[in-house]
Amino acid sequence: MPIKVGDRLPPDIKFRVMGPDGPIWKTTEEVFKGKKVVLFAVPGAFTPTCNNNHLPGFLKNVDAFKGKGSDTVAVTGVNDVFVFDAWKKSTGAGGKIEFLADGNGEFAKALDMTMDGSGGGLGIRSKRYAMLVEDGVVKKLNVEAVPGNAETSSADNLLKQMS
Repeated sequence: MPIKVGDRLPPDIKFRVMGPDGPIWKTTEEVFKGKKVVLFAVPGAFTPTCNNNHLPGFLKNVDAFKGKGSDTVAVTGVNDVFVFDAWKKSTGAGGKIEFLADGNGEFAKALDMTMDGSGGGLGIRSKRYAMLVEDGVVKKLNVEAVPGNAETSSADNLLKQMS
């Protein structure tokens, strides 16, 4: 059953993030415990909707999210840490958005938020969504019905829902 508002994220799923000396592991507990986190998920780095529409909206609104009490704005997707690091650098999002590579899809699977992109040669990927998480508990969740759209899961839509 897919994750829903009121559910707690599993604390022990590991993301890969790029550290100063190369890739390191970071658990969901390290990312979310005691924090208010805006998390959005994409089917793939550098794909047209993700790169040209979804990520730019969150990048543009980082300060607005922080103004509403968010400690972190983060993105996840089923991509390896090297692709995510290149995407971070190419978009100028370093130091603004945390890039959480879910290379094996463990986070997406644990939330039951996978999609099959095999028809487009992408394999199993994350659904496109945006959520507000407070101390590991999902407070808002906007899942996109069509992976090529970024409207329900847009930064503007989530920002309007935050008090």
